[in-house]
Amino acid sequence: MPRSVNSVASRKRRKKILKQAKGYFGARSKVYTVAKNAVERGLQYAYRDRKQKKRNFRSLWITRINAGAREYGLSYSQFMHKLSQKGIELNRKVLADLAMNEPEAFKAIIDAVK
Repeated sequence: MPRSVNSVASRKRRKKILKQAKGYFGARSKVYTVAKNAVERGLQYAYRDRKQKKRNFRSLWITRINAGAREYGLSYSQFMHKLSQKGIELNRKVLADLAMNEPEAFKAIIDAVK
């Protein structure tokens, strides 16, 4: 009896990988074995960077708040400490947005904590 090969499933599995590799450069989008490696690496980066994205945005917000607070003679840490003392519960995302786009509102917050 000849060996049974499930070519339907094999083709489906390969097509799935090649579809995920669409847009990759050269053999990475054409050759299955190369594409498989590229897709696996890409998925690893995607998983890692979903976590890093949160860190990067928090870091960006802190930088923006620091820049906004220093215009009024406060460092970031002093500003955040005074905010918590006064019981003002605004998160860093909102504070950074105010510092960049609404300087008058940010100045009002600075005046409230001073």
